[in-house]
Formats: sequence, C-alpha cells, structure tokens
Amino acid sequence: MYYYLIIALQVFCFYHVYKNKNDYYWYFIIFFIPLIGGLIYVFTQVINKNDVATITEEITTIINPTKKIKNLEHALEFSNTFQNKINLADAYLENKEYNKAILNYESALESNFKEDPYTLNKLIKCYFEVENFEKVIENSRKINIAKDFEETLNYYGLALEEKGDFEEAEIQLRKTDKRYSNYNERLALSKFLIRRNKKMEAKEILQEIILETKTMTSANKKKYKLVILEAEKTKNQL
Repeated sequence: MYYYLIIALQVFCFYHVYKNKNDYYWYFIIFFIPLIGGLIYVFTQVINKNDVATITEEITTIINPTKKIKNLEHALEFSNTFQNKINLADAYLENKEYNKAILNYESALESNFKEDPYTLNKLIKCYFEVENFEKVIENSRKINIAKDFEETLNYYGLALEEKGDFEEAEIQLRKTDKRYSNYNERLALSKFLIRRNKKMEAKEILQEIILETKTMTSANKKKYKLVILEAEKTKNQL
C-alpha cells in the first residue's frame, strides 16, 4: 500500500516539475529519494510559498519572540511610519511587554491617526494590564466600545470599579450580559455582582453560563473549559 502511495507521489511531483518547468535537479531528487524527496518538493514548490513563509515566521516567533521584535524595531528605525509603530506595539503586546507597547501606541496616536479606534482599543488593554485605570477610563470614553469593541467593556467596567464608580461600572459590565456569548465577560460580571453583595443576580448569570455550556460543541467546551470550571466553582461557593 505504502509503495503505491510513494509511486503516486513521485508521478505527481514529476508532472508538477514538467508542467511548471522547474529545475531539472528535482527529477533526480524525487527519483533517488522517493518519499523524502517528494515531500520536500511538495512543501517547497507546490504549497503556496507565502503560506510556508507565514508558517515559518509563526514558528520562529514562538521559539524566539525577541527576533520578531528586533526585526520590527529595525523596520521602525528605517521607516518611522504609523503602521511600523503599530506593528512593533502589537508585538510588544503579544509578548506582554505592556509598557513598551503603550509607548509605541501613544507615539502612533501622535500622528494623523490620533483618534484611530483600533489603536485606542489596544491601548486600553495595555493600560488595564499595568493597572493605570485612569487611562483605561479616559481612552474608553474616546471610542464606541459598546458597538465596536464589546470585549473592552470588561476593562472599562472594572476600571470604573477600581476608581469607586460602582454604579457606572455595573452599567458598563451589564452590557456584556448576552446569552450564548461573552462567557469571560459574564463571569467577570457575576464576580462584580458578588463583590457588590448582589449574590442572587450573580448566581442567575452563573447558572445561565453553566446551562449554555451543555449545548456547546466539543471545540467550544475545550476553549471555555477554564471559564466553565470557574463558573461552577463560583456558583458552588455562593
């Protein structure tokens, strides 16, 4: 069986070499190293080279995240553009270097894109992570987070709570309470309500989350596993 698969792979590769007029040495590689040679040819010549480059870049980023950052730093030094600043800031954010991300997002906003909502949204997350709640609130009020960045309502609401504006915090956090979605945010809302001594309302939200998970696909159950466990744990403690 495997023999015929190897033959089929060779035939395909030979045909592809001929059709695309690739270098003749591929014939020898495919013929004398049947399986490995064929696979090398497929991955280097058949699969879209842009896809291969993307996959390679992602693997490199996982193994050595600082390499990507250094490349982006060099790109910014070469060309001080809005997009290069954003690319570098995004890389810092991904690497959880929030203060460096903030510097680059703020720098990007000093240009003609000072009201760019997507940059402001990322900036809000960074400020929340470094516990600068004043800046979270300030930037949240510059964009329509309820319409365009619903997940950011969580940062805004919790920042308001930290600053003692409990009524407004609850208003913002409750905007995330939508069935069959926003599981992380609704869990955060339930915990906020517990802190505000509204345990019955919190319990109701937790019960809804747990009930909704019963109809989830296997993939979503795996994705929200920690949320489900935390919801059950929190509910049992009430």
